[in-house]
Formats: sequence, structure tokens, C-alpha cells
Amino acid sequence: MKKTIAAGLASDPRIAQAKRLLLDTIADHQRNITGIRPPDTESKKAYEELLAEFEQVRGSALFYPYIGSGIGMGPLVELADGSIKYDFISGIGVHHWGHSHPSLIEASLDAALQDTVMQGNLQQNSESLEVAGLLLVGANRNGARLKHCFLSTSGAMANENAFKIIFQKKSPADRILAFEGCFAGRTLAMAQVTDKPLYRAGLPSMLSVDYIPFFDPSRPAESIRISCEHLESHLERYPGKHAAMIFELILGEGGFYAGSRDFFAALMDILKRHSITVLADEIQTFSRTTELFAFQHFGLDDFVDVVTVGKSAQVCATLFTEEYNPRPGLLSQTFISSTSELFAAKVIVRGLLDGDYLGRNGKIARFHAHFERHLKGMAERHPGLVSGPYGIGAMIAFTPFDGDPEKVKRLVHALFNAGVISFYAGHDLSRVRFLIPIGAITFDDIDQVALIIEETLLREL
Repeated sequence: MKKTIAAGLASDPRIAQAKRLLLDTIADHQRNITGIRPPDTESKKAYEELLAEFEQVRGSALFYPYIGSGIGMGPLVELADGSIKYDFISGIGVHHWGHSHPSLIEASLDAALQDTVMQGNLQQNSESLEVAGLLLVGANRNGARLKHCFLSTSGAMANENAFKIIFQKKSPADRILAFEGCFAGRTLAMAQVTDKPLYRAGLPSMLSVDYIPFFDPSRPAESIRISCEHLESHLERYPGKHAAMIFELILGEGGFYAGSRDFFAALMDILKRHSITVLADEIQTFSRTTELFAFQHFGLDDFVDVVTVGKSAQVCATLFTEEYNPRPGLLSQTFISSTSELFAAKVIVRGLLDGDYLGRNGKIARFHAHFERHLKGMAERHPGLVSGPYGIGAMIAFTPFDGDPEKVKRLVHALFNAGVISFYAGHDLSRVRFLIPIGAITFDDIDQVALIIEETLLREL
């Protein structure tokens, strides 16, 4: 194939020289980011005015007084008030490679040389194909049969596309099964699935959803029996009406509680006998366990029919087997992603597949174990202050005090003021959660954050 003009541009030595200059310049300024720093007192008034303007424009206050300056250093991020904080929530799981990572800056520079900012259903460049191919290779490396990948702009949209594919194939079945405490998104349809009535207050009913109790590790055999009984009861009550069950294999907003292979397999066996689709919602779990996908971590490759990904991948997508390939016209989007997201996705997914991140002794598992040791130490030193379970992989959580929602909310704000950005999760008991930037973090970062967590907990007693 004849060399294109674009290929000539990309290989122009002036481009390489310009990128080196930019990256070196950014690195020079990053050397000033060495740890947590309080706000600049001279910037206080201007920053408060900026926050007030932001609140006025969006119609509600920001959860945190967070407006970034535009630079960071791995897990550290600078705000517009001059403060520097540890970002251990990563934009609720988006900034998997931290802030101002040189490989992502370089990817964004390469993307800026492309002809369009956004790519869509009608016009896509080769990087769309590359990203879709990478996701399929990663998803099938343990024997799954996922053949197709449709890219999209958000996790909720990836789930919407999954439901459309499934409902078309399973028509006239129109009911969905889901776990108690699950979160699927905030669109009209996904708000019906998400097990939180507050998120659908005032909204019209869009879907009929039946809920199954999630796994209870304190009584595994009984938990499996009870959940299977609930499933069989729903199927008996609405024969032939269920199109799919959506599996959040590790409850995200529900509190970072994980199921087990036996638990999921028991439910999936029943679903398969009734020809009901198995949908794995990996919007948050993708790239955070010992495998690239959580369904691989739990050994469920033979069961999954449709899988959704998002957040840390930078792009979102719906993966599905050949049997679920929809009829023409069902899936179509003006935007499938931005060019910069696609270039960044290539860096992150390749980094996860080729780097020392996955496996039972990979970086993800080692970082989790290190963080968990700190939390267990706090629990031993201060009974009643901290309790587990502590999540899984790059999804880390703990229950502070008695799990009172108001106390937990005060705690996460206190942590923010102390220099650590976290968030909360859970239903009956509220928990503090972290989504650590796995591509930028060090053991020393975890040590520093753990010290701040313990000091802040003791102050909030």
C-alpha cells in the first residue's frame, strides 16, 4: 500500500523533536510536584469565586471543591488554588494512569495531529479498529467467544447498546434480572436497573427489573442456595419473559463487595438452561482484578454472551458473541469516541496486557495486598475504627466507624481536606472507596496515603 500523507506527517523528524521538547518541558514543571501541599492563601478568594461561578453555571455545587489546574504527577494532582492532593479515586475510575502521564501526553499529541477531534459511526480512523481489536484479543485470551466490539462514548451508553442487542435477539422477552445493590448507569433505562430509587425519582418506568440477593461470603453455601431460589422464583413467576441478567461481578457503588466463582456459575447455569443472556457489566471492574476482565478473574469465560467496558479503558464498548450480532440499524452513534481517547486507550490496554499488571502476583494484586495490610493494621490497632472486607485488586474499600452514611460523608470530606481524594459507596452500610491509579502508583504512595487515612480517622472519632 502506498505511503499516505498522514504517515509522512507522523514520521516527520520535526514532529518527534517538538514532542520531545514538550515532554521535557512538562517534566521540568512536574519536578515541583513532590507531595501534598495546602492551598495558596493568596488564591483563596479567587478560587472561592471560581467555585461559586461553577455552581451557578451547572445549577448545583460540586461534591468536592475540586477544580484542577491542568497538571499532575502520577497519583498527585494540582488544583487551581495551588493545592496538591493524592488522587486515589481517579475520577471514579477513569484516570487509571494517573495525572500528566508522559505516555498519555504523547498519545494525546499524536491524536492532535489527526484530522478530527471526534470519530463516529459514519467516519472512523484506523485507531478505532485497533482499540476494538485489542479489547477483543484481551477478552478472548482465556477462551471466551466474544467476536464483535461496538465502541461508545460512555459506560451507560455501552450498557444501553447491550440491552438493545439483547432485547432484539430475545424479543418478546422484556424483563431484566439484576443484583440487589447494583449500579448500571443514570440514563432513563439504566436508572431503572440501578438498585437505588433516589436515582429514578420522578422518572417514568422504562424497564421491569427483578432483583437477586448478592453473594454473602460469611455463609457461601446458603447464599448460593438463597440466590438461586430467588432466581428460580422470578423465572417461574414470569415464564419466558426475562431477556437477560446483568452481572456486576464486584458491586461498585454497592460497596466493592465481590462474589465468587461458585456463586456466579450456579446462577449462570440456571440462566443458560432457560436461554437467558448473561451480560457482564465491566464498566468499573475492567482492568482492576488479576485479569483484564473480572469475568476472567472468576473463570466465567464459557458463560458470558455480552460484556460492557468503560472508565479505565478511556473508551467504552459493548462486546458480544456472533449470536448477538444485531440487525443493521440497531446500533449507530454520531460519536463513538474522541481521537485522543482512542490513542490513550491503545496505550493503556497494551500497557495492561504487556506490563506486569495482571496475574495472581501482578502489580494490581501486589498493590492491593499492600494497601489491605495497612487497613488491617489500623483495624488491629484501633478496634471499631475500620472494618472490611477491603475490596479486590484496584478496587479498595473499608467501612469506617459503624458505617453511618453521614459520618462517612464527613470522613471523605475530611480526607479531601487532608490531601487524599476518595469517595463513598454502599447501601445499608456506607464505605470509603478508592480506585487507585494503577499505572502511576508506588508502594510509597500507598504508605503516605495510609498514614493520612489513619490520622484523619482518629481526628474524626
